[in-house]
Amino acid sequence: MSSYSQMSGSHATTLRRSAHGPAGSIAYHEAGPSDGPLIVFVHGWPGIARTFGPQLDYFAAHGFRVVAPDMRGYGDSAAPVDPSAYAQRHLVADMMALLAHLGRDQAIWVGHDWGSATVWSLAAHHADACSGVVSLAVPYRTLERGIDAMLAYVNRDTYPEDQYPDAQFDYMRYYERHPDRVTALFDAHPERTLKAFYRSGNPDGAGKPGLTATVSHAGGWFGGSAEVPDLPRDERILDTALFEELRGAFARHGFSAATAYYLNHADNLAYSDTAPADGQLEVPALFVGARYDPVADTAHSELARPMRQLCRNLTEVMLDAGHWVGLECAPQVNAAIHNWISNSAVGA
Repeated sequence: MSSYSQMSGSHATTLRRSAHGPAGSIAYHEAGPSDGPLIVFVHGWPGIARTFGPQLDYFAAHGFRVVAPDMRGYGDSAAPVDPSAYAQRHLVADMMALLAHLGRDQAIWVGHDWGSATVWSLAAHHADACSGVVSLAVPYRTLERGIDAMLAYVNRDTYPEDQYPDAQFDYMRYYERHPDRVTALFDAHPERTLKAFYRSGNPDGAGKPGLTATVSHAGGWFGGSAEVPDLPRDERILDTALFEELRGAFARHGFSAATAYYLNHADNLAYSDTAPADGQLEVPALFVGARYDPVADTAHSELARPMRQLCRNLTEVMLDAGHWVGLECAPQVNAAIHNWISNSAVGA
């Protein structure tokens, strides 16, 4: 399958293709010269390939071959029904199948959110397939290892254990206990759900307990509300074209597959524990932190400590942004990645 489509919020024309993966189709967007260094952009929750639109536009224009898949369960890619199909071992297998389909042995892998978990897992288990790895917001050896592993690094001054046993990751615990309830809430108004989560960073909330720490106590998201609140669209994060494509994707397919990403913490930890060299990474790595991210909080906690201990060739950049740093601070993110590629002799 192939067709041409205009990237939302950019001037780059991408070729839309599909590869065959272990679970079926892997839909992806491709742009840039076919012989350019390969960068694969791996989105997270709740996204699609085009959430990396600013990066695809920029790097294609600078001579890179850029590829962004719809991850398993998202967009036009295959969506297995079994929640266990969304464990990291299977998502890594998808990415290895995509790399083989692209006819390359290596790529620079760029991830965000759950996409970060996948590119970190891929680097840990298939270092030979990585000329470099970049993560936006989520540091190594955190999300891909699950809730219990992350709790060791939270800020207990901000989240006293007697009040917030699961700290900012309480919402993940709620997913485990009530996945159908969460999915039904989000599916009722997918456009509201997207507007609620795609928000700019709020410096006033830095270092303070986040709303994700109170989901269980409130009896559900948004203070236990029966409906997702209808917030105005944050135009700094979601332009009209991207919002419409996201809304269409989730109106068609719903949030059940996206929810399943949160239901495999034990399997993900077991998989992480099998990484060679006890998870030490020798490949060049770039971490772009988001100072105002209340969940992947590396500015006010020790969440980045395992990454700093285990990544032997690590570069870090911290930007004044929220979780959607690649959209909120696109020029700065693009510059950080490009400078790191140039200065670290990374190639693909």
